[in-house]
Amino acid sequence: METSNVIQVVEHELWMLTTVFIFGIVAMKISEKFRIPDVALFMIVGMLIGPSGLHLVLEPGDSLSNQFIIMLGSILILFDGGRGIDVSILKKVWVTITLLAVPGVIVTAVVVGVAAHYVFHIPLLYAFLIASIIASTDPATLIPVFKQVKIKESVRQTVESESAFNDATGSILTFTVLGMIMSHSEFSLGSGVREFVVQAGGGLLVGALIGAIGLLLKSKHPLGFFQSHAQLVGALMAIGSYLFASSIGASGFMATFTAGVFSGNPKIFKLEIHEKATEHLQYFGETFSLIMRTLIFMLLGTQVNFTVLMKYGWKGLLLILIFMFIARPLTVLICALPDRLAKWSWKDILFMFWVRETGVIPAALSGMIVATGIQYGDIISSVTFLAILITILVQASTTGFVAKKLGLVLQEKNH
Repeated sequence: METSNVIQVVEHELWMLTTVFIFGIVAMKISEKFRIPDVALFMIVGMLIGPSGLHLVLEPGDSLSNQFIIMLGSILILFDGGRGIDVSILKKVWVTITLLAVPGVIVTAVVVGVAAHYVFHIPLLYAFLIASIIASTDPATLIPVFKQVKIKESVRQTVESESAFNDATGSILTFTVLGMIMSHSEFSLGSGVREFVVQAGGGLLVGALIGAIGLLLKSKHPLGFFQSHAQLVGALMAIGSYLFASSIGASGFMATFTAGVFSGNPKIFKLEIHEKATEHLQYFGETFSLIMRTLIFMLLGTQVNFTVLMKYGWKGLLLILIFMFIARPLTVLICALPDRLAKWSWKDILFMFWVRETGVIPAALSGMIVATGIQYGDIISSVTFLAILITILVQASTTGFVAKKLGLVLQEKNH
């Protein structure tokens, strides 16, 4: 590629970023004024400035820039979310989180898969592929929402942890079903379990290892050589854990989240972090999370294909309603009620029914699957976008309202 062409491509991407940030700032101000989660407005504004609207941003979903933004954004948002998890609270709700993150994803996929089979009249395996893609909840949506809506800690950390841990289950399930479709083979429970143990277990181990090392390096310990550079250590922990886990066939997302949990809980190692280092890392995490979620959800909005959505509109809408109002409540009931240690109230459970946002990871999975040229790709992409669109615009926008009605919002302390 000639130098002039390279410069043109770079300038094109810079214009794209500039446009997204200009409209993103406007969306943030509206979000602050009306107390609406910013991710919902980012999606709406993205649709406005995309190919279906003003044609100001024309970034294909399979472009290198878009994939890089989604990947980096997911990593940094997951790490920042992990840092906000309090292990002492996590100990009380680990049963619910484990059930939601593994069997819960499978329950959702089975219910939605059977529904998709009858709604779209497609083979059962393809129906389960659609269901597997959208079965996991999205940390990139939930974590920012809970930064704006302060709710009961045990509920918040359960839902956030579920959204991080179930990405591994969702991706494993998706590629297991895809492999069956491609090879025309039957499902093997043994191979599926082995794949999950490798990905989930490997991600946990890698995240714990890199999290512990990074925590030591930025602490007041004699080996804390980089305590004055906590931001860079944090970024290396986030990205490094993802890359290392992926390189050995483990779940990078689970590794990143686990590293974040270690980073945010120095007391488990009886380590101390300098107050300024903690402040710097907090500022770094919040700033980059804001930048990346602005880019991710604005670009997702620009890529909504209204022609495809209209083609499968009513069928897709019916499936998403089943997804939200049957699959999710059933999943929560099966996974939360057996956990006697957590002592969930019915208000907690009702709130978990409603918190079911879909976003970055399903979008990425859908893009990868459709790129293979698989049959029913248009249905897969349209259902995925509808799941993202409806759950973010409807559920993310009303999370605060629902939490307030259920009495789960924490009162601000007066200083």
